[in-house]
Parts: sequence; structure tokens; C-alpha cells
Amino acid sequence: MIRLLLVDDHALVRDGLKARLASEHDIEVVGEAGDATATLQALDDCHPNLVLMDIGMKGTNGIDLTALLLQRQPALAVIMLSMYDSTEYVQRALQVGARGYVLKDAPASDILTALRVVAGGGTYLSASMAQQLFRAPVARNQLSAREDEILGFLAEGQSSKQIARTLDLSVRTVETHRQNIRRKLDLETQADLIRYAVEHANRPAARTP
Repeated sequence: MIRLLLVDDHALVRDGLKARLASEHDIEVVGEAGDATATLQALDDCHPNLVLMDIGMKGTNGIDLTALLLQRQPALAVIMLSMYDSTEYVQRALQVGARGYVLKDAPASDILTALRVVAGGGTYLSASMAQQLFRAPVARNQLSAREDEILGFLAEGQSSKQIARTLDLSVRTVETHRQNIRRKLDLETQADLIRYAVEHANRPAARTP
């Protein structure tokens, strides 16, 4: 039997999930919570073996809360339920120990499959998120040598103006390269680009003055 704890700061979402799961004979919703304090209390009171965790709650980061729950109960299984189809969120969730990531707009059948797969010891990702994760390394290899070089300078915290001066390019050319990198790597914002650069870029070799 799956003993499920629902964590979401919207009561309407929790009610909808409970209604949908009520007819599933192998799943019992043993508790629900809308914030970190209530989640920790429910963990002690309800003894769930699986948590369906909202990733973005008011005053609570679902990823950080997942890390805290797993520090207390390492054997607990957690699935993130999210509206964010971002590979960064998926990677962060998996890094802290979550074993599933399902989008809120996914069909109910996907959520049921995720619950059963994870409860059985597996890992589950929504299909679109799995495609993005497996596509990312391919996109990374599509960068040109110049784009890869610029990514390295971004990882060092250099601005477009600094990069342009170093490479003897116009600032507009550097900005165009930055836009192309974002497009190829499917990164939505400049902040996403900088974060990716810091995590993945090859640093440029030191230059002699």
C-alpha cells in the first residue's frame, strides 16, 4: 500500500488530487500539508512512505523541503509536482534526492504511473522533461568554438563588454552569440545562461598580458 502525503499550498489542488486518488485501491492519502511546518508535523503523525511535493509554495521551497525530509527519513520517496518545465528544477530536485518529477498539467494517468513507479523503487520523469534532459547534451555539442569560448568567459563573470574587448569583437556580436547560445541550449533568461555557464562551461586558458 502506498501511504501518500500531499504537500501543496493550494487546498483546491489537494482536494482534486484526493478525489482522483480515492478510487485507487493501492494508494491511501494519509495526510496533507500546505507549508513546511505542517509537512514536518504530518511526517511524524501520518508515517507516509511517499510524498507528492509541490515545488513552489508560498514561503516554502519544495526542493529545500524535500532535502530536509530526506535528512530526517532517508528511505522516504518524494515526487515533485511542478508547473515549471525547466531542466534546472529537475536537476536540482534529483540532486537533493527526489525520485520523480511530474508537471501539474500532465494527465492524471501520468501522476498515477509516477506514484506506482517510484513506490516500486524506480524513478519517474514527465515525458517532456525526460526529452529535455536527454536533449541537453546534444545541444551543448552544437555550440560553435566561438560560442563555447564565450560561455567560458561568462562562467568567469565577464560582461559582454569585457568579452568583446578580450576577443576584439563588437559588443553587438557578443550579444548575438549569447542569444544563439540560449537558443541552442533552450535557456529562457540571461540568468539561466549564466547559471548554465558556471555549471558546465570550460574555463578559457589564462592569457598573458
